[in-house]
Order: sequence, then C-alpha cells, then structure tokens
Amino acid sequence: MVEIKTFKDYDLSGYTVIEGFPSAGLVGPMAVSYMIDKLKPEYIGYVTSQRFPPIAAIHDTVPMHPARLYKHDKSKIILIMAEFVIPADVVNDVAMEIISFCKKNKVQKIFSISGMSMKKPKDNLYLIGPQDMLKKAASSGMKPIKEGAVAGVNAIILINAQQYGIKAANILVEVDPAITDPKYAELAIEGLQKLIELNIDLEELDKEAKLVEAKIRDMLKNVKDTHEQYETTAENTSGPSMYA
Repeated sequence: MVEIKTFKDYDLSGYTVIEGFPSAGLVGPMAVSYMIDKLKPEYIGYVTSQRFPPIAAIHDTVPMHPARLYKHDKSKIILIMAEFVIPADVVNDVAMEIISFCKKNKVQKIFSISGMSMKKPKDNLYLIGPQDMLKKAASSGMKPIKEGAVAGVNAIILINAQQYGIKAANILVEVDPAITDPKYAELAIEGLQKLIELNIDLEELDKEAKLVEAKIRDMLKNVKDTHEQYETTAENTSGPSMYA
C-alpha cells in the first residue's frame, strides 16, 4: 500500500503538482530540489509505503521522510520529490496515489519532469500531454513526441490522469545517462515556466551548478548506502533466534 499523508488539511484547490522522481540524468530531483531551495515552500506531507526503504533523510539536523510534499501558495504549486529510486513493484501504486490525492484535493494539473537518454544529447526539450498544452509548448519551442515510450511513475500518471479529470504532462530533457548535469534541470525549469506561471531565477542555478549536482549525487548515494547497510545487517541477524 502507498499513502500520501499531510500534516493537516490544506486547501489545494486549483494547484498544480510538479513531481520529480529519480530517472535518467536525475533531471527531476535536480529541478525540484532547486525550486525548493529558491521558493522556500512549506513542507506539508510525505509519501509512505512498506515497500519503501526504511530510512530517514536528515536535513539541517531534522529527520525527514525521504519522499516529501511541499506547497508554495504564491505560485499555487505542490512539489513532490523522492530521495531514492521508486521500487518497480510500487511504481503503479505511487502514480495512482498521486492521482487520487489530486482528485481529492481538486488539483487541476500534474507535470512530471524526467530525462530521455540520448547518446549525444542536445538542448532539446519535449512535452507529452493534452493538445492544448502541446500547442502552447510548440509556440515556446518545445517538441512533441509522436512515437516512442516512457516508463515509470510519470508514464502511469500520463495514461490514467485524464479519466479523473486531471490534465497530466511530462516534460522530457535529452540527457547523457552517464552524467548528472545541472544544465538539464535548467532546461526543464525553463520549459515549465513557459507552461505555468513561475518566477524562478535560473541564473542562480547556473552559478550553483556544481553545488546542485553534488547535493543530488550525495543525497541519492547516502540513501543507497544506508539502505544497503540496513539490508546487510538484517541478513546477518536473520539466523536462529538467540532465544530459541
């Protein structure tokens, strides 16, 4: 089971969800993390599941859930990020819980940010979404994807959100999967700002590129190492009980 829990009831009617779970090039986590740093949104809740790694993220001495929700009232956005790769067996449940959360709270739109692996990526930006968004994106230089496939949480959201009356779109940035380049996040946020009203200074992202990259790499590595240590410890202590 996957649940989205908030610390209290919030009026989120008319808000837009922006999710950035880890994928190729770590575009989503970098973009959402940068938006959190610059907008200073309110931490309002988390995503939980028994299938998630049993870890707590520590930020500024505060233990936090590794999959979190933030809201920014001025921009009317909800940011969702995770500091670990969503296990394959709960991808569908996570996506459907996000859709359910949006329907319950009268959220109108969901934007997913992810990377598209390329051998020689260029600064191309793509959009998958409803026709009205595609027209707006095309006028801003973003390209549609006529044939292909996407995978992960964003894919499940794309094919299911419409039947719940929610518009869903996926912003994709061409990436080299072997590297983590903050430029990818900059492109994604630029594209997002052409589709919804945001006011984020991207000059800071350019200046802080190495810091942003290091932060995301360290964040995912710490979670991965902690989870692996936990599993090793669990395996080493799973023998006969000392009380047997």
